Amino acid sequence: MTNAQISIEAVTDKRGRAQFVDLGREFAASVPHHVPQLRSELLELINPDKNPFFKHGKAQLFIAHRDGKMVGRISAQVDELALAMPAEQGFGPGTGMFGYFDAADQQVGSALLEKAQSWLAEQGMTRVLGPISMAMWEEPGLLVSGHDHSPMIMMGHHPAHYQGWIEGAGYTRVKTLYTYDLDITKDFPPLVQRIVKSGKRNERITIRRVDKSNWDRDAGIVLSILNDAWSDNWGFTPFTPEEVAYAGKKLKTIIFEPLNMIAEVEGKPVAFMLTFPDINDVLDKIDGKLLPFGWFHMLRWLRGPRGSGMRVPLMGVLKEVQNSRLASQLAFMMINEIRESAYTTFASKRAEIGWILEDNQGMVAIADTIQAQINREYAIYEKPLV
Repeated sequence: MTNAQISIEAVTDKRGRAQFVDLGREFAASVPHHVPQLRSELLELINPDKNPFFKHGKAQLFIAHRDGKMVGRISAQVDELALAMPAEQGFGPGTGMFGYFDAADQQVGSALLEKAQSWLAEQGMTRVLGPISMAMWEEPGLLVSGHDHSPMIMMGHHPAHYQGWIEGAGYTRVKTLYTYDLDITKDFPPLVQRIVKSGKRNERITIRRVDKSNWDRDAGIVLSILNDAWSDNWGFTPFTPEEVAYAGKKLKTIIFEPLNMIAEVEGKPVAFMLTFPDINDVLDKIDGKLLPFGWFHMLRWLRGPRGSGMRVPLMGVLKEVQNSRLASQLAFMMINEIRESAYTTFASKRAEIGWILEDNQGMVAIADTIQAQINREYAIYEKPLV
């Protein structure tokens, strides 16, 4: 650590956003088991003209300098939809966020956190949650357990020492998110198999694949169920119509029909489960670069990602069905269909389920019943700004 003065500058233009992203990629490259992400995708997430988050939120990016060198970065953001949520659900009036936290040492980290806190206070915020980059639906939490293996698609991966730096700056953990590892080469326990067989005999239930030829329709169904199913969850903010369209367009290329299910009861969609092959497999191979030859490997992977791991990032059941035997039965039926397809069609051997909130008793029970094991933990921290 050096005693040289740290200066922190606000990012105000396209060039600054590029520096912000490139600095993050530089920090990530030094973390064991990291996987390089596509620069173009990272740039889009912080571009107010591209990411629909900015239709209801605002953010300020900061870069720290010392001795003429960039030594850290952070974002501070305020989401109007989050401010409108009940306080008992995590956000609520006066709650801002920080994210995209990277620092060369604790001195830089403390200065960046103070800068983000100051900006949030200027916006009238009285409390900060983080790290959340840029929103809960994008990359929430700091990796605090599971540093010894590579992350899957759309999951953060941070050096272990960030935990001490954030906690040392006065932050306390408010919520833990789990991911679960599942060996999909093995059949599910007999109890699950009996539940699935019973569901298949129920003529009211239909488990169907997402139809990419009607993708806009099915993406709308999925995200409308999601908005209802998760509306009482901690950290929830609703998807806007613009975000539904944006997410649908972004996800379509990695949607493989046998891996994504919609459950219907008497013809009404009531639940869904999405599964993404782990594109990090190919991103690692091409070092996160499509040019000059990365496109070839990416297109080949997209034609059929055999052997890739699988991640189940999202599932949901309408609230009218939750807390019933039917809800767990639908979940097990969808999981079973996806597991069989992942193993037989895509030659996959493992999957990850998550994130799952630590106090989401229903999802934790399902993960335990199919004998999945926690393999990663992400922490979200809070601090008062008074």
